[in-house]
Amino acid sequence: MIPDQRLVRLEEYLRELGGCLVAYSGGVDSSFLLAVARRVLGDRAAAATVRTLFLDRGEVDDARRRALALGARHEIVDIDLEDFPEVLANPPDRCYHCKKQVFSALRRCADGQGLPFLLDATHADDLHERRPGVRALRELGVVSPLASVGLRKSDIRALSAALGVDGSDRPSSPCLATRIPYGVPITGESLRRISGAEQVLRALGFAGTRVRDYGDLARIELQPADLERAVAWPLRRGIVDPLLDLGYRYVTLDLAGYRSGSMDEVLPAAERSPQAL
Repeated sequence: MIPDQRLVRLEEYLRELGGCLVAYSGGVDSSFLLAVARRVLGDRAAAATVRTLFLDRGEVDDARRRALALGARHEIVDIDLEDFPEVLANPPDRCYHCKKQVFSALRRCADGQGLPFLLDATHADDLHERRPGVRALRELGVVSPLASVGLRKSDIRALSAALGVDGSDRPSSPCLATRIPYGVPITGESLRRISGAEQVLRALGFAGTRVRDYGDLARIELQPADLERAVAWPLRRGIVDPLLDLGYRYVTLDLAGYRSGSMDEVLPAAERSPQAL
C-alpha cells in the first residue's frame, strides 16, 4: 500500500517536535491529531481538555473516554469563566478572550508535564473563516500542525477513517456560547437552556443542529433535508413542548437551515473577513 503523502507530511512535522500536549476537545480534528501524535511520539504526546461552562458535561466525559481509548495521558483543566467578564460580556471578539485564557492554562499544563509544544487542531479550512481565537493561538505560540501541512476538514475525515479513529463522521460541535447573539451577556441559565434544547433535537434524530438563543425565543437551525420532517405533526409538537418547558416562549424554525457562524451575519462585512483578524 502506498503511504498517503498527506499523512506522511503530518507525521514528519510531529516527529520534529519531539513532544507535545494536544488541546483536546474529543472532536474529529483533535482526535485525529492526537491519534497521529501518539503514533509518532508515543508517550511524549499527551492530551488535556479544558472544562468551562461553555461545554456540556457530557462532552468533557466523552473527550476523556476517547483520549484514554487512544492510549493517551489525559488531564482535565478547570477554568471558571466568571473570573473573566470580558468573555461573559460576549463581544464580537469573545473567542479571542476565551482562547487566551484557555490556552494560557493549557500552556501551564504542558510546562508542568515537561512537554515542549502545545498543539491545537486548527486546520486549513479554518484559516478561511472568521475565527478570532486564532489570534490568541498565535500570541501564545500554539502550534497548529493540521493547518501547517495544509490538511482540510475533508482530508481529516478521510484519513481518520483510514486509520480507524473513532467518530470520523461526527458533526462539528462548537462551544455553546456560539448560540448567543453578540453583546448579550452569557449566563449559566442560557447555556443550560441551549444545551437542553439541542439534546431534545438530537434525541428526535436531528443531527448537526443548532439552537440560537434570543432569551425567550429559540431559533432552530436544522440540516435542510430535515426541515420538512420537523414541521410535520406530531413531531412538531415533540419539538415545541419540551422547549417551552425549558423556558422558551417562542419556538421558531430558520428556513435557511443550518449554517456555520450564522451569528456573524449581523457583523459588518469588514469584520466578518478572516483578513480582519
